[in-house]
Order: sequence, then structure tokens, then C-alpha cells
Amino acid sequence: MPLSCGLVGLPNVGKSTIFNALTAAGAQTANYPFTTIEPNHGLAVVPEPRLQSLGRLAGQSQTVPAAVEFVDIAGLVQGASQGQGLGNQFLGHIRQVDLIVHVLRCFSDPNVTHHDPIVDPARDADLIRTELVLADLEILERRQTKIRKVAQSGDREAQKALAAYERFAETLQAGKTPAAIRGEEPLLAELGLLTAKPVLLVANVDEAELKTPTRVPVLQTYADSCQALLVSICGDLEAEMIELEPDERAEFLASLGLRESGLNRLIQAAFQVLGLITFFTIVGAEVRAWPVRAGTTAMAGAGKIHTDMARGFIAAETIDYENLIAAGSMAAAREAGLVRIEGQNYVLADGDVVTFRFHV
Repeated sequence: MPLSCGLVGLPNVGKSTIFNALTAAGAQTANYPFTTIEPNHGLAVVPEPRLQSLGRLAGQSQTVPAAVEFVDIAGLVQGASQGQGLGNQFLGHIRQVDLIVHVLRCFSDPNVTHHDPIVDPARDADLIRTELVLADLEILERRQTKIRKVAQSGDREAQKALAAYERFAETLQAGKTPAAIRGEEPLLAELGLLTAKPVLLVANVDEAELKTPTRVPVLQTYADSCQALLVSICGDLEAEMIELEPDERAEFLASLGLRESGLNRLIQAAFQVLGLITFFTIVGAEVRAWPVRAGTTAMAGAGKIHTDMARGFIAAETIDYENLIAAGSMAAAREAGLVRIEGQNYVLADGDVVTFRFHV
């Protein structure tokens, strides 16, 4: 299963428009709150020029890019942590994703309903974060109540857990995320706290903001204070571009003074925040890109392709993308001694081209 990115935000900030452009999945869009109730799921292709170069080098006819799942989740409202709006459903859906993508309104449109007529994306981002903090504090309070009596009886494991819950709560109340506490990752994973998930901020801008940014710089200051990555994207323009042919898209981008689409930058940013790298395989007529978390071993990478490959792992024949391109072919690379034989504990690097050897 691909890693998933949950698009969240206040109602009518353009989440579904961006989702449609990302995935071409055709999610419903309309100008009223809670158009999205059940989350929409779709896959977005990760832009990867190296894949095309490898396809040409290998003379293969089929290339398969990496993909990231995006989930369009119902709009959040103030009080969601107390069940307002679709609060409980929203919080349940967001717990399932690997990355939270906050879509923030940075455009002016009197025809679009919004919770406040004054456009202030930093305020909106803080509102969303506050609701997630309140939801997590409620979880921690319940856990502390449940375990306190056991801890008072002298149970050391319970005492340790109680102390950790208290540290997490204090960290949240101080305006930080629990992820700032090192060494507590297993317990954090078990709790499933929303504020422990990685975050990407997305400024949904109009053409005026795209050409002369006024709101995005303010939001950038907020993002820097939260140590979050910020990407600007014009959802309406991206929705138009998705209907164009590749050559027409390039011309359209050039007319706006842009080198690449906002969608590409968003996907690449999500890839970065998730801590992903890409390795490649060339098998028969297929060249494929495989996204894995940084630090993944060769055996785990083989298992991503098929569990039998991990179970019967023998070795990983590996060459760096740049070395392979410079050699001109895999045969030339082998002859030059550029292909390495790596064991199961080898840590895959971004750009590795790998042939897994295994027995069935």
C-alpha cells in the first residue's frame, strides 16, 4: 500500500479542487460546507525524470512511476474536537493517514462561503492545529485516568507510561508537538496522536496572489515558526491544466512564468516530508520506481516488491543511477565493475537501480 496524505482544512478552502487535480479522480466540489463527508481516495503519480531516462537507456517500452495516495477529508470546523460539524468522523479519518496536508485559503472570492470574511491563512492554520491539540489532550487525559491507579499501586511500567503521558500533555500545552520528545517514538506510535504526524502546509492561492504574494509571506513566517514546509498552489489553474496535453501545459506554465506545476511541487514536498527515497528496478519490459522510507534495507525493499523476494533473499545487485547513465547500459556498467553485490542489511540509497537475487 502507498503512503497516504490526508488533505484537511476548513470548509471551502479548495481541498477537493486540489484533490481532483492531483488524482484526476473527479471528487464532488461545491460552494457549501461538508460537500465531502466520506473521504475520497486517489493516487497521484510522483514526477520522476530519472525513470524516463532509465527507460530510454534500457530500451524498455513500459515505465511505472511511484505513486502517493491522497485522501480528501471532510472540512474541519472550530469545535471539531468536541464533536462539532463532522468532528468525530474527521478525527477518525485523519488518524489513518501518514501525512497531514493543511490546505489554507489564500485567495479572495466573495462567492465562496468561508467561516470568516477576512482571509487570514495563519489564523486558519492555528485553528486547525488547536483542534488537533485539543483532541490529543483528551486522549492523553483518558489514558492518564485509566493508568493512574495502576501506577499508584507500584507498577513500574504503568509509572513509566504515566510519566510519558504527562510529558506529552505538557509539551502540547507549551505549543510544541510530542514528536519533539526523543526516545518516545514507540509509545507515540501506539497512542496515534494527531499532532505527532508530519505536516505539510499548502497555500491555495488565486492568480493575483500567485503574481504578487501578500498573504503567502505571512503564512511562510507561521510555517517557519512551526518548522513546517509550505507549498503554494493555485488550485483553479491546476484544475484547468489537468485537462491540457503535456505540450500545452508547458506553454501554459511558461505564460505564467513558472517552470513546473504546483501539483508537482506539492507531490515532491509530500515525498520529502514523508522521508521517502526512490529506488528503481529493470525487469523484462518494465522499468519501475519504488518509493520507500529513507533507511530501508535491501531485504525490506525486496519485500515491498513481493514477500517471496524478501523470504528467499540472496543478494541485491546495485548501481547508482548516475553511474548507470554514464556507463550507457547495464552490460557496460557490469564490465566496468560498477555493479555492486550488497547483502540484506544494505541501506538503499535514493537513485539505486537494483536487481534482487532470490530463491523461491
